[in-house]
Amino acid sequence: MSLPKRFILIFFSFPLSTCAFSQNFDIDLVKKINGSESNFKNNYFKVTSQSVFVFNITAPAGVFAAGLISHDKKMQQDAIYMAGGFLASAIITQGLKIIIKRDRPFVTYSFIVKRDAGGGYSMPSGHTTAAFCTATSLSLLFPKWYVIAPCYLYAASVGYARMYQGVHYPTDVLAGAVVGVGSAWLAYKAEKWINKKQATHRASATVSL
Repeated sequence: MSLPKRFILIFFSFPLSTCAFSQNFDIDLVKKINGSESNFKNNYFKVTSQSVFVFNITAPAGVFAAGLISHDKKMQQDAIYMAGGFLASAIITQGLKIIIKRDRPFVTYSFIVKRDAGGGYSMPSGHTTAAFCTATSLSLLFPKWYVIAPCYLYAASVGYARMYQGVHYPTDVLAGAVVGVGSAWLAYKAEKWINKKQATHRASATVSL
């Protein structure tokens, strides 16, 4: 085989082999996590998954309530943008699910045990997206280790739970984490940018007077 033909063969076969390796890794890892069953894991990860909705509602609501009690307008605004980031992450997640259309692990593979409800498509993980979005928002607003560590430990537990329950692949969880972190970060930066623009406008108005 000539050198140019050999190069072309390698060039086109490399992405295919990489994709195959990634898919095999995805399946092998979720199979390993899903197969290590125990009563403690069943109960713990069930509670972890079911608590995501509560976590994502009470976190911004709690920040807003704290702002009202302390008469802190900035904290109230933070809570609103925090909720906005969560809403954006949910919209992006549902949009990607429709575009990618990946079936759940328990649907594709009979050896995967389904331990929780999982309707619709698989990628990205909505639970993981929500958990990482709120964890990132709280970490940005309150950059202390005793806030950051528990928030991300909880978010990581949610991602692991969804794999253990057989409703998501590792790459679903990774994609959810990226969407969640990115949405929270963009909401945080949007708030900073708007506040800066408003401060500049007020300063210009004061000077003109």
